[in-house]
Amino acid sequence: MKNILLTAGTLFISLLFMGPASALDVQITADIGSVDVMHNGKKVTIMRNQDTSNTINPDYAKTSRECPPFCIRPIKIAEGVETLGELEVIQYLKMRSDGADNVLIIDSRTPDWVEKGTIPGSINIPWTKLAPEKGASFFEIASILQKQFGVVDKEGLWSFSKAKTIVLFCNGMWCGQSPRNIAQLLEIGYPAEKIKWYRGGMQNWEALGLTTVKPK
Repeated sequence: MKNILLTAGTLFISLLFMGPASALDVQITADIGSVDVMHNGKKVTIMRNQDTSNTINPDYAKTSRECPPFCIRPIKIAEGVETLGELEVIQYLKMRSDGADNVLIIDSRTPDWVEKGTIPGSINIPWTKLAPEKGASFFEIASILQKQFGVVDKEGLWSFSKAKTIVLFCNGMWCGQSPRNIAQLLEIGYPAEKIKWYRGGMQNWEALGLTTVKPK
């Protein structure tokens, strides 16, 4: 399955075709008011908080976590892995919601953090499920690769020809959960061009007042 690559130009054009901007005081861009995506089978509208005096969620207001382990991550996490901003993430969410089954947006955080809110259209695969050092077995990792990522086992060798383009995120530029999963996937042989990283994660998403959803 052909891998999806986005350029700034195609992203901008695609977003324009989502429809005319609505009369919102706080839009996503000058041309885009909101974007509808599917989350757990229901439509969710991604938009920014309309209260212009709103401040960041206190869960993401803390500036100084101990380093290590909560150290600042580089912009480029690994060779060939593209780092995304919010508009690119929204585009992938829209593509997924519109039926692109070769795209997956993954919240790599542990469930206690997901309960505070996540990005609409994402699915939660806790980073520990792909981390052998956290007890994930070969069979558990293989199950995720095959059933969720589209990787095929060919006589004991992984085939990534039909592997999905995956977008991973966690809590932000200080969070090591999605970076650890990216390193693990690259070690397994997952193609770097099919891995995308939203470095800003939930901290940037919340800082921009973008819509979040909580598990039922």
